[in-house]
Amino acid sequence: MDILYANDRAGEYPRSWYADSAEAPGPYPEATGDLTCDVCVVGAGFTGLSAALHLAGRGFDVILLDAHRVGWGASGRNGGQVGTGQRLDQEALEKMVGLDHARALWDLAQESVALTKALADEHAPDAGFAPGIIHACHKARYVPHAREYAEKMARDYGYDLIRPLDREEMRHMVGSPAYHGGDIDMGGGHLHPLRYAFGLARAGQAKGVRIFERSKVTAITETAPATVATEKATITAGHVVLACNGYLGDLNKRVATRVMPINNFIVATEPMTPESQESLIRGNHAVADTKFVINYFRFSDDHRLLFGGAESYGYRFPDIAALVRKPMLEIYPQLKDIKITHAWGGTLGITMNRMPHFERLAGNILSASGYSGHGVAMATLGGKLAAEAIAGQAERFDVMASVPTHPFPGGMALRWPLLVLAMLWFSLRDRL
Repeated sequence: MDILYANDRAGEYPRSWYADSAEAPGPYPEATGDLTCDVCVVGAGFTGLSAALHLAGRGFDVILLDAHRVGWGASGRNGGQVGTGQRLDQEALEKMVGLDHARALWDLAQESVALTKALADEHAPDAGFAPGIIHACHKARYVPHAREYAEKMARDYGYDLIRPLDREEMRHMVGSPAYHGGDIDMGGGHLHPLRYAFGLARAGQAKGVRIFERSKVTAITETAPATVATEKATITAGHVVLACNGYLGDLNKRVATRVMPINNFIVATEPMTPESQESLIRGNHAVADTKFVINYFRFSDDHRLLFGGAESYGYRFPDIAALVRKPMLEIYPQLKDIKITHAWGGTLGITMNRMPHFERLAGNILSASGYSGHGVAMATLGGKLAAEAIAGQAERFDVMASVPTHPFPGGMALRWPLLVLAMLWFSLRDRL
């Protein structure tokens, strides 16, 4: 099954609230004939858009390819949460890579948030960045760790933007009895991801990036220069950036054994009154909880609850509205009569340890993917780091590439059934 087309029509955005509330640039032409460039970027999500924009800013001649449309994949479908730090917390990273490397990873993650805010302000002001992410503990035993982690970040990293929340304040901030406490991180926030992607595309084109849509890459040769083939074009490029994340398929088997596609789902409700919105999430913050299959939710700028979560165990999308309504009502039973106007899914890329997979596949071919649900800011920075590496400044790309990301057991053939078993086990544990 080709995951690029398993649930979507060629060259069409899914009917999401994002697509219905954003004006797409282009459409851009399909790549045809023999083309040459300094750098060919494959995939026009946040990584690819950022890489192309930063490369063009350095004077490189860039071609950006996408099998569908710019921002079509996970970058234009996700929860829009711009989280601080890496996907793993600093305690886990310190154990994994040591204090100095963990500090470097924290610094890069903080830069990723600042970069995302700056690019959104400059190129996509309609993306509407709003500060604050509430981390909600669905088990009482997780609350002490939330408090201790806030204290650690202030003490060891000088980061004082995380504040613990007890059960009473959590219930005040998130109008639900489902959570026992947690914290709020005012360093992060949320935005409209598809408007942000469109802004990056327009900015890249203005700097000379040649964007081609409906141009699926079928093969890449690891030669110097490299050759990138689509159904109708052959691109000769000095360098290649693979920015495909969950939609890589078997284009590069080495990356595919380490970055696995999984689906996630979001619904949008009908608009609510500002008063109803404030009763559910105070202060227009985003919320993410501690379940293994995370519930994440926030409000749109027209007062719709955008609620993401649930899991499915097949590449085909299920009845998304019915699937996601169940966890939404577990959190907010008072919404039992609310109308769902949009329901959509997308495919993201995860790794075994949930840290991004950065790799130099050949001397002139780089890959950055596997953001594991933490990709709005880190993918934006990933594109910038790839641009730096191509320009001869690879140190920061190498900081990310040196984090170990192991192959999934069983490789591409068995990774999916083994993940399903793991998800079932963790979901059962969540209920205990």
